[in-house]
Amino acid sequence: MRPFLPASVARRPARPVAALVAAVTAVAAAAALLAWWSAPPAGAPVPEGPVTVATGVRSGVYERYGRMLEEDLRTDLPGVDVRLEPSAGSVENISMVASGRASFTLAAADAVADYRGAGRDRLRACARLYDDYLQLVVARSSTVRSARELRGLRVGVGQDGSGVNLIAERLLTAAGLHPTRDVEAVRVGIDRAPRMLEKGELDAFFWSGGLPTTAVSNLSQRFPIRLVQLGDLAEPLREQADGGRNHYRQAVMPGDAYPEAWPRGAAVPTVAVANLLVTTDRVDAALTEQVTRTVIDSRDRIGEQVHAAQLVDLRTAIYTDPLPLHEGARRYYRSVKP
Repeated sequence: MRPFLPASVARRPARPVAALVAAVTAVAAAAALLAWWSAPPAGAPVPEGPVTVATGVRSGVYERYGRMLEEDLRTDLPGVDVRLEPSAGSVENISMVASGRASFTLAAADAVADYRGAGRDRLRACARLYDDYLQLVVARSSTVRSARELRGLRVGVGQDGSGVNLIAERLLTAAGLHPTRDVEAVRVGIDRAPRMLEKGELDAFFWSGGLPTTAVSNLSQRFPIRLVQLGDLAEPLREQADGGRNHYRQAVMPGDAYPEAWPRGAAVPTVAVANLLVTTDRVDAALTEQVTRTVIDSRDRIGEQVHAAQLVDLRTAIYTDPLPLHEGARRYYRSVKP
């Protein structure tokens, strides 16, 4: 039942000042509640200071992923000065993190397993991200149908310090070719190889990256290319004795990855290897926990521009072989465990 009010009171209009005060008070209360909800627990350290993320070569997936991740890290970690450091790729990235020149990086699991330098025992993982697909690109007019047919040709094998260079040498060996004597190995990365193929300065080039890689996609739209299957080398790769060979698996590049490349619409058998977000046990656990959270939460936004990022999955992110999880990353996964 409504309370009884004298007629004079019931007819009195609400005072504008009083209404404004009430509205401001409500907004302030809501803001305070939001701040309390989002604030770290009492006594929890707030990450701050400089953070360097080693990425990769220009126009590669690592570099594009790193640039977009930087935006989200700046938002989620306002006290942290995020800096991106370009590199040749996975091999150099791991060295940078192990030596302390970078705090975080992206690297392929085979390159991580192969690393034997100083600081190896301190390497830790935050997440398994997405898979790199090994790609062998030739002009559509080329007669090459297998890596075994590259003998005597000019082949882009990735620049020194790159994961591409590491895997290209292994693929050539698996194909029964010596990586330097049987081919003219040209040590260039994805920033230069497509133009060199287009200009006739290369007969083929290897690339290892997420699908699609912008540089390969752009090349296919202006120059007729063909993707050469590498599926016949999956087993020989695994049979090689040392290093990270067990991190390779048979895979298929879907026909819509590069719709302009030949064979159009056809799946191409190949080999894939997982990418990891890598750090060391020197990096603060609170910082690593928040970075891991940002990586998982930013998947959809980054995936709109870097399609490989759409494959980042909370359910598989913890499978970071050959590295153990960093304690901060472990905290994050425990906090979101259903």
